Amino acid sequence: MNRRSYIRLMAFLASTLAFRVNADIGKARSAPSGQPKRDTTDWELWKAAFLTHDGRVVDHLQDDASHSEGQGYGMFLAAWFGDMQAFQRMDGWTSSFLAVRQDPLLAWRWTPNQSPQISDYNNATDGDLFHAWALLRAGLRFKSDDYLARAREVARFIAASCVRPDPRGNGRLLFLPGAERFSTDEYATVNPSYYMPLAMRELGLAASEPALLRCADDGEALLAELAVAVGLVPDWIDVGPFGWRYAQGHPAQSGYDALRSALFLIWSGSLDHPAVERAAAFYIAEAKRGAPVPTVIASSGKTVRATSDYPGYEAVSALVSCAAGADEHVMISRSLDDQPYFPATLHLFSQIASDTVGLTC
Repeated sequence: MNRRSYIRLMAFLASTLAFRVNADIGKARSAPSGQPKRDTTDWELWKAAFLTHDGRVVDHLQDDASHSEGQGYGMFLAAWFGDMQAFQRMDGWTSSFLAVRQDPLLAWRWTPNQSPQISDYNNATDGDLFHAWALLRAGLRFKSDDYLARAREVARFIAASCVRPDPRGNGRLLFLPGAERFSTDEYATVNPSYYMPLAMRELGLAASEPALLRCADDGEALLAELAVAVGLVPDWIDVGPFGWRYAQGHPAQSGYDALRSALFLIWSGSLDHPAVERAAAFYIAEAKRGAPVPTVIASSGKTVRATSDYPGYEAVSALVSCAAGADEHVMISRSLDDQPYFPATLHLFSQIASDTVGLTC
């Protein structure tokens, strides 16, 4: 490809991405008739509960630790709500305390009451993915070339270090949970909930990384395969030359990790995906109004190991049921109430996903 053709291609990709992101943001600003418009009330509650003055997102149930996931999630939310000040605070803390590796990826955990505060310098790819996506969205929303350049850098490194061919030789790509530790010559360990197709596609376009675009498609295919095979998408799996299995060293279950799989698929526009349909069938059968929501389900799909009455998990259940066209009218709660970081964040994500795809949940 000559330089002129390359420049034209980059301009086309940039305009395509800007159109998609602006349309996404526009849906949240002017919701369809009958759908409540979002305000910033829940975002302000989220910040008050979990964001420190210096930009650290705190998970109070995890020893007040901060994770690359939380920083990435928080930065995305700040970009979504147009809160430049909060974004800059989180970006500054993340750059100072988690960007300590020799590459553009982040150390996955920082604990305040521990010495050293980072004891494991490995990355967590879901945190890096949202970190890059947040930088991309902020770059477009706040018109920052610096954020856009950094988003592309992280995206390219994710594609180079956290994507590998499926050992089954089917031509697909797998999204690894980290750049190190999760892959051997025979098996690759995968967390299916780390696939966020919309983020992968936007970053793939912005960074001209076809591996991320392919990985988004292949990830949706993998999640469909899992859903058809066992119903609810597992938390962790091992993929080897002869198939997949529940990951060694992890419980054989669909739990708090897997809660995100159907949510991210819906957010990405795949409302009729088998993983969404299977999750909806489970919620419609098992999640009774006014009762705690099942959150950890054994691999059999029949034994509920844990439930929760946090509204964030109920919001995910309502979103999934609504996306699948449940006969019973379901609504996503409009208040974060008093809940920990993870369900509160999934609560906001469920609201954003509903707005993005035009559901009236």
